[in-house]
Amino acid sequence: MTPTLGMIGAGMIGSTLARLAVAAGLDVVLSNSRGPETLADLVADLGDHARAGTPADAARAGDLVVATIPLNAYRRLPAAELAGKIVIDTLNYYPQRDDRMPELDSNELTSSQLVQRHLAGSRVVKAFNNITYLSLGKLARPAGDPDRSALPIAGDDIAAKAEVAALLDTLGYDAVDIGTLADSWRSEPNTPVYVQPYFAGEAPKGLDREEAYRWHVTNPGAIVSADQIRKLTESPVRGTAGGYLPGLDAK
Repeated sequence: MTPTLGMIGAGMIGSTLARLAVAAGLDVVLSNSRGPETLADLVADLGDHARAGTPADAARAGDLVVATIPLNAYRRLPAAELAGKIVIDTLNYYPQRDDRMPELDSNELTSSQLVQRHLAGSRVVKAFNNITYLSLGKLARPAGDPDRSALPIAGDDIAAKAEVAALLDTLGYDAVDIGTLADSWRSEPNTPVYVQPYFAGEAPKGLDREEAYRWHVTNPGAIVSADQIRKLTESPVRGTAGGYLPGLDAK
């Protein structure tokens, strides 16, 4: 039987992961908050290995389930349907979008620990949160390719992390275990491994929004090896939680 990847959220990261999964021969069940009918074009583009459903459908169908929604919507993840499942958490904390969350601002919890608390019956693994959808789609390479990049993962369950690492391998990436969900801050916004290493160089200063988007789209990307991931995630000192999303007006 072909493995199925359940997708709760079908935005930029979600749709990119769906494309990588279908290209690798997996089945995908996509969902979002607006209803299956809004995903008709994406499903048609992905082909016979993809179908649309509700978040509960995606949760029930997925051998692994990816949660890729704004953090402020994490309570909408269907906990009952996700019980017993491995849930891949791509969520990041952006206060301008998510509003302030005291548990995160105080560093009492990481965002993944917050998700795990809601999904008490699931095994949460942090992954795919430190890379843009542009880099994620461009840099995937088959196993053994010398230009293969790596991504960090974090989780409290060793077996769950092994399954997520196997999925990353299928989708075109090596995985680097950076620890537990309490350690997952090491791949969050404002850390050395977040986003920038996967781009070739830095965007010039003073670009307007259209110019900045063009720079990111045309950037060829940079290989980030497993050794680089280890070095980047071992070095940071934990600072203020939360990142900034360019172009999103503060509330």
